[in-house]
Amino acid sequence: MTTDERTEPTTTAGEREMLTGFLDYHRETLLMKCAGLSDAQLRTPSVTPSTLTLMGLVRHLADVERWWFRMVTAGEEIEALYYSDEDPDGDFRATEATTWEATLADWRAEVEAAREVTAARGLDDVGVRTSRKGEPFSLRWVLTHMIEEYARHNGHADLLREAIDGVTGE
Repeated sequence: MTTDERTEPTTTAGEREMLTGFLDYHRETLLMKCAGLSDAQLRTPSVTPSTLTLMGLVRHLADVERWWFRMVTAGEEIEALYYSDEDPDGDFRATEATTWEATLADWRAEVEAAREVTAARGLDDVGVRTSRKGEPFSLRWVLTHMIEEYARHNGHADLLREAIDGVTGE
């Protein structure tokens, strides 16, 4: 794994900068966990029967970025990248044909789109889509949820990376 070049979130920022800072920190953490590995290693599950892989996590988080920022918050009428009703776990699935280059490009495009959606809204602004109960999601809620989503999956990434080559770190 390469040296830790993540940007530490500031300890005194306002709410918006704090939330986006922590989200970016966790985004960078995920990439750090994948750094220096081959496509085959990024497609390696930690232990059977699990099929979870680092590349699958990045694919999943690209779809999560798309869902919460573009589809829920901005109301874009677009399809998911990797999953579907027919294949609800398609985002986690990385086949021999799945490349890091394409996966990373998709993830980066979704992160950039998420940043644009975030920049155009206030924290109290609500998205177009609502919860199953009809409750709206504020941008503040989405950012907080995304921090939680990345933090949880970065824990998975720690275990996956350690199983691949023994590398550990925060």
